[in-house]
Amino acid sequence: MAPLLPYRFAPYAYGILQAALTTAVATAIAVFPVVQSAAEFVERWMVAWFLAWLTMVPVVLLAAPYIHRAVMRLFEDEKSGR
Repeated sequence: MAPLLPYRFAPYAYGILQAALTTAVATAIAVFPVVQSAAEFVERWMVAWFLAWLTMVPVVLLAAPYIHRAVMRLFEDEKSGR
């Protein structure tokens, strides 16, 4: 199967998907204890998740390069011995 997008967009796709999954899990955990029914859970969770995801996508995309550099400083490059 041929790729759909150029590789240069991969970090952005990763950030968007990572933010979606993380916020989905976190908001489900936060909403679950305060609802009375499955229908109420789904309704409240979807609103909470969407707002959290809209907030976190720019944060993740802007912070990712800095986090990557910080993590890379913690590890030795096995090829160069650094």
